[in-house]
Amino acid sequence: MAKRQRTGKKLILLDLLFYAIFPLFIWNFGRELLGDYAAMLISTIPGIAYTIYRYLLEKQFNIAGLFIIGTLALGTTVNLLSGSAEQMLWNGVYLGLFYVVVHFVALIFKRPFALYFAVDFAYLQGYARKDSTTLFFQKGIFKWFQFIQVIFIIRGLFMAGLQAFLLQKYGVDGYNEMLIYRQIAGWFFGILIMGMFFYTKVPVQSFFDKQRNIPT
Repeated sequence: MAKRQRTGKKLILLDLLFYAIFPLFIWNFGRELLGDYAAMLISTIPGIAYTIYRYLLEKQFNIAGLFIIGTLALGTTVNLLSGSAEQMLWNGVYLGLFYVVVHFVALIFKRPFALYFAVDFAYLQGYARKDSTTLFFQKGIFKWFQFIQVIFIIRGLFMAGLQAFLLQKYGVDGYNEMLIYRQIAGWFFGILIMGMFFYTKVPVQSFFDKQRNIPT
C-alpha cells in the first residue's frame, strides 16, 4: 500500500513537471525570443515525450495505447498546421469537441472505450482479452462502463469549454492560465474516472459470487 502511494505521488509530480512546469517555463521564457507560435509548439514537446515514455514503459500496445498515440499524432499534426498561436489554441478546442463526438458515437453504439481500456488493464494482470470482454458486456457490469463513457464526454465538453472561455477572455496571453486550469481539471476528472474504474470491481465480484451461488 505504501509503495502504491509513493508511486502515485511520483506520477503526480511527473505529471505536474511535464504537463505544466516545463511548458510554462518554455512559454514564458521562449515567446519573446521565438515568438508566440513557436514557443507554444515547443512547449507541447515535454508532454508529448513524457506520454510516449509512459506508453512504452507500461507496454500498453493495445487499444488504450493506440488511442493515446493516435490522439498525440492527430494533435501534433493539427498544431503544426495551425499557423499561429491563437489558431493553435482554437484548433485545440475544435479537436476536443471532435473527441467528444467520437466518445458520444461509441456510447450510442454501446461500444464504450472505457470497457476496452478495462480489458487492456485486465490483460496486463494476466486475464485473456476474450474472457474479459465477454464478462464486461454482462448487463450488470456493462452499464458502469457506459457511465464512465459519459464522464469522458462531460470531461471533453468541460475542457473544451474552459479553453474557449479563457481564450476569449485573455487571448493568447492566457496560455499560462490554460495550462494550470486544464491540469487541475485533468486531475479532477482523472481521479473521478479512476474511482469509477475501481468501483467496477464491485459488480464484477458480485457476478462471480452469483456464478458460485455465494450470497452477496
